Amino acid sequence: MSLEKHKDSAPRILRFAVVTVSDTRDERTDRGGPFLVEAIEAAGHRVTLRAIRRDEAREIEVIVREAVAREDVDLVLLTGGTGLAPRDVTAPTLEGLFESVIPGFGELFRMLSYRDIGPAAILSRACAGLVGRKVVVALPGSPKALELAWREILLPEAGHLVSQARGG
Repeated sequence: MSLEKHKDSAPRILRFAVVTVSDTRDERTDRGGPFLVEAIEAAGHRVTLRAIRRDEAREIEVIVREAVAREDVDLVLLTGGTGLAPRDVTAPTLEGLFESVIPGFGELFRMLSYRDIGPAAILSRACAGLVGRKVVVALPGSPKALELAWREILLPEAGHLVSQARGG
């Protein structure tokens, strides 16, 4: 099947879980989660789960497993905890959960980031993979980085990713 046919058969309206991972952010100070919610809804999709969790492996694992188990979630986006600081455990936690890795996501995100921030792009551990036939994506917490990932990767490919994850 051609790329165009794959994309044409993808779901048009997706249901997202948005999880902020942070030891310092709450509903008042979180900027990444609200950015994603607004972008998702502006594109005509829905947010069916919204959460903030501490940057603790167990908390991340529990919320991801909860999200992928839900019938009303097609794709899980996590924002925060993707840097190299000792407290940033989102990427290694997800790598332990992924049944299949989508290496091109992180590679493409870092390549696109390089245009904006130069070699500091290597500090990002943005990643994506499948958990329970659902796409799970870890993104930085910066709204600028989120906007880049949303505009350049997720918005054009989210439906296609979901369709392929389902076996379509």
